[in-house]
Amino acid sequence: MDGSVMRTVRNVLIAIAPVLAAGILGNLATIPNIPTWYAGLEKPAFTPPNWVFGPAWTTLYVLMAYAFFRVLQSHAPGRAAAIIWFGLQISVNALWSWVFFEGQNPAGGFVVILLLLVLIIGTTAAFWKVDRLAALLLVPYIGWATFAALLNWEIYRLN
Repeated sequence: MDGSVMRTVRNVLIAIAPVLAAGILGNLATIPNIPTWYAGLEKPAFTPPNWVFGPAWTTLYVLMAYAFFRVLQSHAPGRAAAIIWFGLQISVNALWSWVFFEGQNPAGGFVVILLLLVLIIGTTAAFWKVDRLAALLLVPYIGWATFAALLNWEIYRLN
């Protein structure tokens, strides 16, 4: 294999690893608490059915990984900063599940998701400087995280 193919393969693996890790870690905290603690919470009328969350997050994680791959493949100025922003936001993404679900703490989850939103917006801005398509691929994530923050707030308020 030549160097560019090896670089591409390496970048695919680097792009997938943190996203996959965040998804797995998030599920470890979330799934056991859905039929127990989460099921007993008061939720707002706009709460989606539980089955919506899996496909939504899978789609978002695929978009994130592809966006991150595009940044990793780039040689544009700002690439290093974009990588750092991505690492921060994906770490906080996984943290939210542990605070909200495993910690059974909607107030703490709300604080974490507000931080996550700041980090997603920062990541999107950093990606924009490197690869505009990569930045646009994160727009649905901003939308979903904003919706999740509102849902988190309402669950905190109602409980």
